[in-house]
Amino acid sequence: MDLLQQNVNLWGDDIPWLAGLREKGRLAFQKTGWPTAKTESWKYSFFKQSELEDFVIRTEPCHNECHGECSCHLSHNLPFEVIEIPFCGGQPDTDHVGLPEGLTVKPLVEAVYDKEAQKYLNKSYDAENFPFAALNTAYLEQGLFIIVERNTRVTKPLLLSYHTHNAQNNWMNIHNIIVLESGAQLTLLEDFQGKDCHYFNNIVNEIFIGGSARLNHYKRVAEAQTAFHIALNSVIVRQKGCYNAFCAQSECRLARNESLILLQQEEASANLNGAYRLYKDGHSDITANIRHLAEKTLSDQFVKGVLDGRSKGVFQGQIHIAPQAQKTEGYQLHRALLLSDDAEVDCKPELEIFADDVKCSHGAASGDLDKEQLFYMQTRGISRDDAKQILIEAYLNESLITVCDEQIRQWLAQVL
Repeated sequence: MDLLQQNVNLWGDDIPWLAGLREKGRLAFQKTGWPTAKTESWKYSFFKQSELEDFVIRTEPCHNECHGECSCHLSHNLPFEVIEIPFCGGQPDTDHVGLPEGLTVKPLVEAVYDKEAQKYLNKSYDAENFPFAALNTAYLEQGLFIIVERNTRVTKPLLLSYHTHNAQNNWMNIHNIIVLESGAQLTLLEDFQGKDCHYFNNIVNEIFIGGSARLNHYKRVAEAQTAFHIALNSVIVRQKGCYNAFCAQSECRLARNESLILLQQEEASANLNGAYRLYKDGHSDITANIRHLAEKTLSDQFVKGVLDGRSKGVFQGQIHIAPQAQKTEGYQLHRALLLSDDAEVDCKPELEIFADDVKCSHGAASGDLDKEQLFYMQTRGISRDDAKQILIEAYLNESLITVCDEQIRQWLAQVL
């Protein structure tokens, strides 16, 4: 199947600027080609194009068929208040959503029509380095434009819920633009859930964080067992801005959460943490490229995973420190528990340091549960299965405690 040959009717093909951007995405994907074992950034997570032969690129929301009665639109009864935007068949449903002053959320197509999105779309990354982001651009239509105005503090989290239950063989390309002007603060939640169907979510978030602004970005991935989930978070952080992120991933055919972080100005910072829990034959990939481009920038990354069965975990983390980025700090650590002889973890931590006044470290470790701890708990009347579960939860909690909000922490832990 040639994904670029599908006959898809897209809104705005008569807009020259938008048509040119889509064509740029097509050309970038053709140049890059399908990632294989020889593609350095994909060598641990490549898959055959033949696995996607039955996929059809979807652009229509399912509520045209279900009249708003599908699970995409149901209230999810979270234990804390949120501003929720559901995605239905890949399309955002922003009807009847009350927004506080200083927060704008609109469909991406509206922002393109209003000429608000042009200065942000495809400005944070080079599509030729990200094949699925290039494909996302080729079919650019679905997604949101989110902007938090200067010095606005949004007190309730903004929840983007992608619940996929009636999307057999659908390929959904979603492109969100998130802009925090200087001094703004926002907590953004992304919740991916799927059930009993085979589909592909191809997500791009372009995030722009202004001076002294802060974005807390928390993500849960609990897709269907046979689903594919590939996401790129491309983030630009300006002076004293902060990007604080956590990704919790459970089992599906492939879940890849990739981040490109550009710390562009002095004292910009990023915390990029995560956890994953795999039981059978799932594949979790957390990949990050953090680029320190100015003095006194800071990054910290801590990821933990637990794997069982024939599952596979991948961690790729690169810290690049430019020559002008003196007095910079960059830290990176990945740890994994392997509960089965057939489980596999592939780690590729990298440091590229071109400045001499820096503090940097990286590390990776893997092992099994501590048998002495298991034995001790069993001697206190705790069954072996319960003891294992207690130790696993304690192990993952070491990364979860980097999430300061206890209710959001518990929400993330539900998928682990």
